[in-house]
Amino acid sequence: MLRLLLDEHISPRVAVGIRLRDKKIIVHSMMEWENGSFLGQEDSACLREAAVQKLTLVTYDLRTIPPLLKDWAEEGRQHGGIVFVDEKTISQSDIGGLIQSLDKLVKEARDLDWIDRVYSLRR
Repeated sequence: MLRLLLDEHISPRVAVGIRLRDKKIIVHSMMEWENGSFLGQEDSACLREAAVQKLTLVTYDLRTIPPLLKDWAEEGRQHGGIVFVDEKTISQSDIGGLIQSLDKLVKEARDLDWIDRVYSLRR
């Protein structure tokens, strides 16, 4: 089941907007997740706890997350899935576009196993 965790660089309004579209979708913004205790934490700590909670991280971080995933794969560590968003495809300021694209993804892929799955979000 696809359950989303939006990284701290994604507006919490995206989580609110997705919930308004479909109350069955589980989506957390980093600011509200675990009372914000993971804000500013190392990527590995966030990914580790997200995996425990079976959450798929949605992130614009194309710089530090891919090398971390490579290291984890080499170590045989699993993650809860990653959805990469490219600023060139959907701008961080395009709240509506991000909501629409994530809502579509969840509806199409909610029943897939997201363990170790990596996906690039499109419009």
